[in-house]
Amino acid sequence: MAGFDLILFDCDGVLVDSEIIAAKVESKLLTEAGYPISVEEMGERFAGMTWKNILLSIEKEVDIPLSASLIDKSESLLDQRLAREVKIIEGVVFALSRLTTPRCICSNSSSARLDMMLTKVGLKEAFAPHIYSAKDLGAERVKPKPDIYLHGAAQFGVDPKKCLVVEDSVHGVEAGRAAGMRVIGFTGASHTYPSHADRLTDAGAETVISRMMDLPAVVAAMAEWHGPL
Repeated sequence: MAGFDLILFDCDGVLVDSEIIAAKVESKLLTEAGYPISVEEMGERFAGMTWKNILLSIEKEVDIPLSASLIDKSESLLDQRLAREVKIIEGVVFALSRLTTPRCICSNSSSARLDMMLTKVGLKEAFAPHIYSAKDLGAERVKPKPDIYLHGAAQFGVDPKKCLVVEDSVHGVEAGRAAGMRVIGFTGASHTYPSHADRLTDAGAETVISRMMDLPAVVAAMAEWHGPL
């Protein structure tokens, strides 16, 4: 893997199949609050965004005041369901066993949620202590801003141009690209939708995979091809 010095993984929808659970919880709360939206539309429009930013986006779109209590209510309900239901993405263990490049996690999820999910699916030791939450940097520094990816690269003293990001959301791809990194899109989680791959490509993903088992071979191929950013 001579072409990369660091691989930076998103967590939700890349390592753990959590985005579909979030979409179910959030679509129900929004519908009850007067903004009907399907689980599928939640995944397509808002995957990768924090719940606070989702609410802000909707308030700008329609004249529906959304209660601040929705933030706490969603976080509590989602943590309960994730603790019971979250599962590892198929093929992740195989992919990690074949990748020798240093790696880290860069996520919009909180550190506490990351710890809970990664412990539950058995992935914490594969990344610890290099598990980073954008929320720890500040509420205004989450994806699609590049801050968390630049932070991850800085922890390893690595040039962003020598980094590879693995992302499932448009906002995450945009964050990786804004950081000056190359990006692989992933569409193998349960929240995927028909135009998912096209939207990741349009956002700047260099290639898109739907099976995590394919990641090592794709990383090797990209390492040999130094395309323009």
